Amino acid sequence: MTAAATLPRDARAAAAEGPLLAVRDLTVHIPVPPHVLRAVDGVSFELNRGETLGLVGESGSGKTLTALTLMRLLEPPLAEMPRGEVVLEGTDLMRLSEIEMSALRGRTVSMVFQEPMTSLNPVMTVGRQIAEPMVRHLGLSTRMATMRAEEMLRLVGIPDPARVARAYPHLLSGGMRQRAMIAIALACRPALLVADEPTTALDVTVQAQILDLLAAMQREIGSAILLITHDLAVIAETAHRVAVMYAGRIVEEAPVASLFAAPRHPYTRGLLASIPRIERRPEPTLPEIPGMVPGPAERPAGCAFAPRCGRAQPRCAAKAPALLPLAPGHRAACWNPEDG
Repeated sequence: MTAAATLPRDARAAAAEGPLLAVRDLTVHIPVPPHVLRAVDGVSFELNRGETLGLVGESGSGKTLTALTLMRLLEPPLAEMPRGEVVLEGTDLMRLSEIEMSALRGRTVSMVFQEPMTSLNPVMTVGRQIAEPMVRHLGLSTRMATMRAEEMLRLVGIPDPARVARAYPHLLSGGMRQRAMIAIALACRPALLVADEPTTALDVTVQAQILDLLAAMQREIGSAILLITHDLAVIAETAHRVAVMYAGRIVEEAPVASLFAAPRHPYTRGLLASIPRIERRPEPTLPEIPGMVPGPAERPAGCAFAPRCGRAQPRCAAKAPALLPLAPGHRAACWNPEDG
């Protein structure tokens, strides 16, 4: 793994002005009779301008549901109305009407969805899909937006952008579709980009190109990025800070270098221990975390990780710990954290 990303000087100055995004006690329950699933359970974090926050965790931990809630795409009848605050540039998105929120999607906040194969409209050309938000949000003419769409395709590294702009999604490779999705998300230069597993199902070479592209576009536009992934190697190379999710809650948050050097939550330490390493005498088997992630309808009253934790104490099963500071910039939700 390479060194963690370093915040540029202007991003550090922006951080001193206050967060671009502040999520406070975000809670999403999904009714599935006879249960109510606690999908996202009191999530809180902040994100500064020009910063990349990595959100990591196993499948089913609530990462994508958190992202969909931020975008106001997970509401009744799919789920109960979310509780908590999502304050973006001083506006609580949870209090906006759908018309008001629709005016922000694509302009102030955009999302790169997890599946480029299914997220693009199959009956619209790629260029039209990129141009559409610029016509709607920026008031550009169709002709000007079409020219800008070709320019966006060029910026994301697609050769012959004029030809690709006239093509339909099924004619593009997976990597090109992912680049097209990024072009759509960045067309209006949003302040916040939510990238949900942007390198899933791509080969290693294309993964590196996509991550380099996101970093380059971030430098160009100055957007903050919420990067959702299960790949800790991706986080190590691209993020400035990282938040670890487990069973719908954030259990640890820290600068990337601090988290990799001294993880404090037993779950985080287990995740890092499971990363394959090339050594002279490799271990015959990788370390594993025993047990399974509890389902949303099966979460205990106390710490959800306690049944799998070798450091669990009696109070761990009785009450869930709060996310508290253990070192400067480093928080963990654990009654018996690992030594720093």
